[in-house]
Amino acid sequence: MQTKREIIYLAGFLFSLPIALTAYINSSFLQIYAGPYYVGALYILSSIITIWSLSGLPQILTKYGNRRTALIFSVLIFVAFLLLALSGNIFLAVPAFILFFAASNLLYISLDIFIEDFSGHIPHRSTIGRFRGWYLMILNSAWVIAQLISGSVIARSSYRGIYLLSAGFMILVSAIFLLALRDFKDPGYKKMPVGRTIKYFLRNKHISKIYILNFILKFFFAWMIIYTPIYLHEYIGFGWSQIGLIFTIMLLPFVILEFPLGMWSDKIGEKEMLLAGFSISALFTLVIPFIPEPRLWLWAGVLFATRVGAATIEVMSENYFFKLVREENADAISFFRNTGPLSYIIAPLLAIPILLFVPSFEYLFYILGAILLVGLLITLRIKDVQ
Repeated sequence: MQTKREIIYLAGFLFSLPIALTAYINSSFLQIYAGPYYVGALYILSSIITIWSLSGLPQILTKYGNRRTALIFSVLIFVAFLLLALSGNIFLAVPAFILFFAASNLLYISLDIFIEDFSGHIPHRSTIGRFRGWYLMILNSAWVIAQLISGSVIARSSYRGIYLLSAGFMILVSAIFLLALRDFKDPGYKKMPVGRTIKYFLRNKHISKIYILNFILKFFFAWMIIYTPIYLHEYIGFGWSQIGLIFTIMLLPFVILEFPLGMWSDKIGEKEMLLAGFSISALFTLVIPFIPEPRLWLWAGVLFATRVGAATIEVMSENYFFKLVREENADAISFFRNTGPLSYIIAPLLAIPILLFVPSFEYLFYILGAILLVGLLITLRIKDVQ
C-alpha cells in the first residue's frame, strides 16, 4: 500500500509541474488573441465545459476504471500542450486551452480517488490530515520548482518552450498510469443525479459550508492566476525572470506549511486555523494596491504572506471535507472539485465589468480582499469534525 501511495505522489508531482509551469503564463498567452480585458471570457467558456464534463465523470469511472481514466486524461493534456506550443492563431489556441483546462481538472479528481482509496486503509480517519498534508506538500513543491525555471524558459524560447516542456512531463505521467497500478481495485462508484448531489450538499451543513469556503479559496486562486501576472508585467513593469522569482518565493508556504498544519489539524481541528488563514490572506491582499513600484522583495514578501493564509485554508478545507466523504462518493468529490472551474466563471464575470468601468487593475485586489473577509465570517459558523 505504501508503494502504491508513493506512485501516486510521484504522478501528482509530475502532473503538477506542467500545470504550474503554465498556470501564470496562460492569461498572458491568451491575451495575444483575446486582449487583456477578455481573457476572462476564455476561462469562463473553459470552466462551463469543465463543469459539464464533471457531471459525467462517475459514468466514465464506472466504464473504464480510475487507472484508465487517468491515462486518458493524461494523454489529452499532452495533446493540448502540444497544440498550444504549435498554435499560431485563435482557432487552434482556444480549443487547445479548453481541452487542457477540462482534462486537467478531471485528472485532479482521478488522483483524489487514488489518494482517498489508499488513505482509507489507515486505522483512523481522524489522522487523514497528515496524509492530505503530505500529498499537498508534494504537489505544491512542484509549483515552487516550476516557478524557478519558468522565467528562464520563457526568456529563451517564449511561450512555445514552456508548452513543449509541459508536454514532455505529461509523457512521464501517462507512462506511470500505463505501466503501474494495474492491480488497483475500483470502489463501487455511487451514481447520484446532479440534483440529488446538490441536495446532499445543502442538507449537510458541514459539507455545504466547507464547499463555500473552498470556493472562496479557488476564487482567490483564479483571480490571482488570471490577473496578477498581467498586473505585474504590464502595469508594475516586472520582467518574466523577476516574476518567476517572485512567484517562487510566493509559493513557498504551500511546501513549508501544509504537512505540519495537516498533522496539527488532526489534534486541534480545522476551524481556528481557517480563521487565521482567511485573516492573513485578506489583510495582505488589501495591501497590494498600495505598492505601485516594482520593488521585487516587497512584492515577494506581500504575496508570500497572502499564500501563508491560502496554504492554511487549502489544507484545512481539504482535511475537513475528506474526513466526511469517502472515495466511492465520486459525485460528491466531483461536485466539491467544481469549485475550481466554477471560480473561473465567477471571477472573470465579476472582474470584466470592473476592468471596463474602473480605470485601474488596483481595484481588483480591493474586491478580492473583501471576498476573503466573507470567508472569515462563514468560518465563524462552522464546527470542527473528527
